[in-house]
Amino acid sequence: MRLTEILKPSNIKVPLQGKTKTDAISELVNLLKENGEVADAKKVLDSVLDRESTRTTGIGNGLAIPHGKCAGVDHLVMAIGRPETPIDFQAIDGRPVNLIWLLASPPDKTGPHIHALARISRLMTIDKFRQALATAQSSQEIFDIIVQQENT
Repeated sequence: MRLTEILKPSNIKVPLQGKTKTDAISELVNLLKENGEVADAKKVLDSVLDRESTRTTGIGNGLAIPHGKCAGVDHLVMAIGRPETPIDFQAIDGRPVNLIWLLASPPDKTGPHIHALARISRLMTIDKFRQALATAQSSQEIFDIIVQQENT
């Protein structure tokens, strides 16, 4: 799976204005709604926040991957945001998050959802890639860095 088959530059926001975990997740869900990616933003937001309440998606190294499955979408959707200032996501390493990848998918599309989560996790273990995303100045630059990494 290539993340760039799911992600669009218009679904990347630099910088996110939200200062809290909930605000940042809401901002990304609203971005997906504005771009016609979700049918019901409230269902998507509720499912992502419900999932987040069970266990943090702040997986360390400044990364969070909030995600949810719900009827508010009819296909796997993805948004990325880089907050203006790092956000406390109660990450497993105790450090704030400076990059958020949000995923939402219908309940019957578990396979692609899991593959995307795994792909993001794998890519984000690459130090040079992670650092490039952290210093990117625009949505298009983040998208281009992901394209470049997926082509190597």
